[in-house]
Amino acid sequence: MENRQDDGSVEKKIAILLTDGFEQVEMTEPRKALEAAGFQTHLISPKQGEVKGWDETEWGDTFPTDLPLDGADPAQYDALLLPGGVINPDSLRQEPKAVKFVQHFFEAKKPVAAICHAPIMLIEADVVRGKEITSFPSIKTDLRNAGANWVDREVVTDGNLITSRNPHDIPAFNQAFINVLKEGKRAGVGEMS
Repeated sequence: MENRQDDGSVEKKIAILLTDGFEQVEMTEPRKALEAAGFQTHLISPKQGEVKGWDETEWGDTFPTDLPLDGADPAQYDALLLPGGVINPDSLRQEPKAVKFVQHFFEAKKPVAAICHAPIMLIEADVVRGKEITSFPSIKTDLRNAGANWVDREVVTDGNLITSRNPHDIPAFNQAFINVLKEGKRAGVGEMS
């Protein structure tokens, strides 16, 4: 189902895959930026009802989910946002449906934005080989062992994959993600944008 905006363009839908323990600001700030840029976002989780964020050193706020993972069709989304946090991606990578959900976006060459520890999900989905990626430094060895070219920069765009290191990088991360979404790129594996 297409949603048309006032200017006649089709509104893109962005899936935000998460569960309890996501770094709160890594969801709320990108979500706010995406919605301000005219994109529709949906919080999707293996948990039904609501998810609880992590706010630096303690539990944060709760957020209602839009769809349970069991009822979400990745083909209905134009892009994927993966917030980080230590708990969130480690829990999600143990959910086969979450891994398959992530793989869909790579198979369909749709944009994927992952921040902080979220690239752990990309390792589990086996989609990092040959990609230039950044992340929170503690997982750089994991990414390199999975075949990624890890670099220490605030944001890295490799084709349709956008990655950042931590919450301080969110402004650059948001801008890079929005740029890829607005360009409508469907870059192939290994192409740089």
